[in-house]
Amino acid sequence: MRKQKGFSLIELLIVVAIILIIAAIAIPNFMRARMAANDSSAAASVRSINTAEVAYFGAYPTLGYPAAMTTLGGAAPCAPGIATACLIDNFLATNGGGNGKSGYNLTAVGSPSAGSLVNDQFYSTGTPFGSLTGTRAYCSVEDAVLRLQPAGTITLVANRAACQILNPMN
Repeated sequence: MRKQKGFSLIELLIVVAIILIIAAIAIPNFMRARMAANDSSAAASVRSINTAEVAYFGAYPTLGYPAAMTTLGGAAPCAPGIATACLIDNFLATNGGGNGKSGYNLTAVGSPSAGSLVNDQFYSTGTPFGSLTGTRAYCSVEDAVLRLQPAGTITLVANRAACQILNPMN
């Protein structure tokens, strides 16, 4: 009788079990790395929004900060102006077409302070869609300092005054 070449069923099951054990160890590490990347992307996006807000205010001091974040962008080819400043990528300016960016919802709103005729203040935020997409929430006001929600809290404070009392991100 000839000897068969190949692997037995037991050998194949052992290899599959080893692969599953390695995957069970690697997947949580991958998810943590992805959330850290989303956090970094959101922080960078809020910083970009802050820079664009300040640039817009400098370019159009009679208007102040734009009332909506979409004003900071513009579809390609973009021609700079009051309605489309072309200061940030249109994908970021439209918050990913309403779907967010890197698992975060990004917003920026300009408004006038009491007695002012121009939008002399703004409030920008970056909040994760859930605990699987990010671990931190960010906010900033016209001082352009990136502030961080307390650890374990991913729902951002709802107004600019509350953002001002948060600790700045180092």
